Amino acid sequence: MAVRWSREGVNVLEVGLVSIGSITDRILSLPVWFALALVFLLPALEASAFLGFIFPGEIAVILGGVVASQGRAPLWAFIIAAVSGAILGDSIGYLIGRRWGIHLLHKTVGRLPIIRRQLDKHLESAEAYVRRRQGSAVFFGRFTAALRVLVPGLAGMSKVHYPSFLAYNVAGGVAWGTGFSILGYLAGASYKQLEKVAGRVGLLLLLLIVIGLVVSQLIRTLAERSPRLEAFADRLAATPAVAWVRARFPGPVRWVRDRLDPSTPRGFWLTFTVAVGSLAVWAFAGLTQDVVGHDEMALFDPQFETWVVAHRTGWLTSTMKIVTSLGSLAVIAPLLLTTVVVLIGRRRDWRRAALLVTTFAGVAGLYDLVKLVVERSRPPATLWIGHYSGTAFPSGHATQAVAFYGVLAIVLSSGRSFRARALLWFSAALVAIIVGASRIYLGAHWLTDVLAGYALGATWVALLLAIDLLTTAQAGIRASRSA
Repeated sequence: MAVRWSREGVNVLEVGLVSIGSITDRILSLPVWFALALVFLLPALEASAFLGFIFPGEIAVILGGVVASQGRAPLWAFIIAAVSGAILGDSIGYLIGRRWGIHLLHKTVGRLPIIRRQLDKHLESAEAYVRRRQGSAVFFGRFTAALRVLVPGLAGMSKVHYPSFLAYNVAGGVAWGTGFSILGYLAGASYKQLEKVAGRVGLLLLLLIVIGLVVSQLIRTLAERSPRLEAFADRLAATPAVAWVRARFPGPVRWVRDRLDPSTPRGFWLTFTVAVGSLAVWAFAGLTQDVVGHDEMALFDPQFETWVVAHRTGWLTSTMKIVTSLGSLAVIAPLLLTTVVVLIGRRRDWRRAALLVTTFAGVAGLYDLVKLVVERSRPPATLWIGHYSGTAFPSGHATQAVAFYGVLAIVLSSGRSFRARALLWFSAALVAIIVGASRIYLGAHWLTDVLAGYALGATWVALLLAIDLLTTAQAGIRASRSA
């Protein structure tokens, strides 16, 4: 029942699955002088070498405070290292942006098909924002990972006066470096608990965003059908508080309204897809970390499996043997072929047919790849109902069920009524849930295998749908320009 982690043939993919937790442990075990160097270098490289997109500098600064709490070095040394690294790194980022920024963007991300045509437009908007905000953009951008990487370069490209930039850069660097160093010092030996709490809070926030998006769409749909509810929404929008927000922050209000507009590909559905994809990625990463590190959810697996086995019944076993086939290749492949033939033969809908094929082929390759890397053992054979081979994490049936039936519901619901769409989506979710439950019931997988399969399948679907929505929006823009 133990999780098996093979160390033979370590490759790049295995290195990619090393958790931030193991990295932090290694940093804490380093010599003090090396820890000080990292606390200086990581913030310095965030904006100057764009390292902040990969490893946020505050992690190193917090760990520096933890090292100081152990009495190995004074706290002020880590504060000076963090503050000086942050100020120097942003200054270098400013100079790079001022000298080579536009050229670098056009020669790198500017070559991508989707970004190429929109780069100059969005770059002008970003530069205008930085020029308008200047001090607040530099100071508050220091406390947000993505802005911390981008704002110094944008300030340089916008030709912001360097003494003004430096003043706010110093203020932000001092507040940021001091604050996170003291946070790590106060956390002390409890830094792992702090990291877990932060991760759970982030996951909860993403979940609340997804729920909020669903609720907003339901309210919009109901308001269109109910004059009374629509009138109430109009009265609410006319209240002094809401009117003040619209007048005081017209730009952000317009941006939010555009992101929630269901009539455009880049509106509500793209926002919802990105939110769900982010939630799925976060969940999959957390589950993978628990399984690889024998932690939290992975420790709960044996207890949950024991409880499931204790509640097996004859009729339920027969049902689960049938239900589990819905997530197998033997059922999904004929359904996929039939749907593709109908889409192409009758509707000439090549785009949705390609989406279905890409979904199934890509997700099968993804879970096979993760299985090879993690190499987790299945539950003991004494618990099996049936015969199973290969490794456990993640569940291939659960991954395929979420991805295929989810996209199938999206494809079939196109152009249908709200009630029909809701029925299709509910049916797809129900099939995915019972397929995952059957894998646990039959002893083929642990609970975390199934949950990770759901997360991996949702991640792949969200990625494909986001690309589809963006390309659809781009095609619409080109058509309107031609017209």
